[in-house]
Amino acid sequence: MKKIRIGVLSTAKIGRVYAIPAMQKSKNVSVTALASRNLERAKEASKKLGIAKAYGSYEELLAVPEIDAVYIPLPNHMHVEWSIKSLEAGKHVLCEKPIGMDADDVRKLKTASERYPGLKVMEAFMYRHHPRWKRVVEIVKSGELGDIKSVHSFFSYFNDDPDNYRNSAEMGGGGLMDVGCYSISVARLIFGREPDQVSGYSEYDPDFGVDRLTSGLMSFGSGTSVFTCSTQCYKDQYVKIYGTKGKVELDWPFNPDFSKDTGLKITIHDDEKEETFGPCDHFSLQAEEFAHAILTDSPLRISLDDSIRNMEVIDRVRGSEG
Repeated sequence: MKKIRIGVLSTAKIGRVYAIPAMQKSKNVSVTALASRNLERAKEASKKLGIAKAYGSYEELLAVPEIDAVYIPLPNHMHVEWSIKSLEAGKHVLCEKPIGMDADDVRKLKTASERYPGLKVMEAFMYRHHPRWKRVVEIVKSGELGDIKSVHSFFSYFNDDPDNYRNSAEMGGGGLMDVGCYSISVARLIFGREPDQVSGYSEYDPDFGVDRLTSGLMSFGSGTSVFTCSTQCYKDQYVKIYGTKGKVELDWPFNPDFSKDTGLKITIHDDEKEETFGPCDHFSLQAEEFAHAILTDSPLRISLDDSIRNMEVIDRVRGSEG
């Protein structure tokens, strides 16, 4: 099987700890290079990860003709800039979420991407590739739950590190951008359309100037979705989907322990059952699907239009704060 040769821009933790090791286990991906603005840091990370080439600038990596695609785990404010530069260098792009700072930022990326119709660009919402979530969508579409009326979600962790970009407003930090984007993505996925009305409330860190807690409400006409996300709260995650006939519940829906089984709790009327899925790394599946789309020139699971619409809702939540 032919493999897509991927270069990584940045030594960010999500790449080093999660995405790169997962890509290295993928059948149709080969991670061949890593770049940092600090050459020694790039060499150190490459050595630990078993990556052949290390570069001291992102431009050097993009100039390598043997690299087919790049994975971008840079801070949020750099996503669109380096996605466009990667396209200009002839590389396909897998970029971490959120793919831009706002919807206009992502529209700029889409406009640039249209100049390179042979290249793929995908936002890295890794949960969408997990078989558990594919099963959730199947259950919803089957009508087993009846009409979907409500989606509840919660995603939190605690991080008060002043040096972490998630605590920098200029870099696109804060709870809504970092983890609230998942709750918005899930609601849109389950209802299968865009919200008619959006409102939100945020509590801001007085020192960092980023939202450390945001709650939002989205109306989809036939139902609603409510969510809370936080970067300074006890670590937890869940999603609950309620229909007129039943419900589906997921614990740790976005980044479960890859070494353990994951499950779905499904209740239809008074009948309760659980479905179990074996250990699975959705970062690997994401990489494989991305590479497959390149190799077969087939549509991506997450289009830039989808990314723009998700970002539009984030903008609306921010714009509604009183």
